[in-house]
Amino acid sequence: MKPAVILICFLILLSSSLSLNAQNTPPAQKEADVWAPFRFFVGAWEGQGEGKTGASKGKQSYQFVLGGKFLQVKNEARFEPQEKGKPGQVHEDLGLISYDQARACYVFRQFHVEGFVNQYICKKVLDGGKTFIFVSEQAENLPPAMKARLTYKVVNPNEFQMTFDLATPGKDYECYQSGVMKRVK
Repeated sequence: MKPAVILICFLILLSSSLSLNAQNTPPAQKEADVWAPFRFFVGAWEGQGEGKTGASKGKQSYQFVLGGKFLQVKNEARFEPQEKGKPGQVHEDLGLISYDQARACYVFRQFHVEGFVNQYICKKVLDGGKTFIFVSEQAENLPPAMKARLTYKVVNPNEFQMTFDLATPGKDYECYQSGVMKRVK
């Protein structure tokens, strides 16, 4: 046989072999979407709260930033005056949630207008993606050994409850503020 014919036969056999292997090879697994549980929150929210600092009305927004690697959280709460003649308090915070692959958990870094910074971790998303519990692992500009816990519970496709608990050294968590947020867009 001529070398050209041998080459053509070889290429046909190679092509057939590759085609058969491709059919027998399982499809490549899609990389898991670590952000799937948090996609619910993306958008704008408004709501009301109640707690140790009184009644409040608030706004929150969630959006993915920096190439989708972080979920940015913006929060503003306006508290009613607690004493006659005094203005109500305004609280703002800005946060970023990231996914720490090494620890297999979500990390929420929250920066407050009052000057303190909380770093929370969420090791599990519970109730089939409806409950998120963030527990503080470190804080800046707060009393030593103070702990915080932030819980989000999805109520329905357009509403979630949020609870902020604090624990002073040697004591259990107590609810500091809670509220319900409703989707605006």
